[in-house]
Amino acid sequence: QVQVVESGGGLVQAGGSLRLSCTVSGSSFSIDHVDWYRQPPGKQRELVAGMPGSGVRSVTGRFTVSRDNAKSAIILEIDSLNPEDTGTYYCNVRGLRNIRGTLYPFNLWGQGTQVTVSS
Repeated sequence: QVQVVESGGGLVQAGGSLRLSCTVSGSSFSIDHVDWYRQPPGKQRELVAGMPGSGVRSVTGRFTVSRDNAKSAIILEIDSLNPEDTGTYYCNVRGLRNIRGTLYPFNLWGQGTQVTVSS
């Protein structure tokens, strides 16, 4: 079974930076793509940034997605935080799992990590 867990959220002052982590664990799997989403209070979930499973680093404006191989994690760094960045941040992982020689696709979400930016 593959599991996805986000961490690193918290209360941050505007102008600061934050580093969120998406840890993917399990056995016999490969990652095709990882996306970070966020859901502001009272709003719909929206895509923030993403990266192919084979990628190393991807920058989208203030958002940088990178890989931490030592921790088997996908990192989201957010610079120049502002109150509009407040919300629950989710990691979505798509890939393939090998079960007795057969590949099965998976599409998993973590439980989310809360980010609050104070002005």
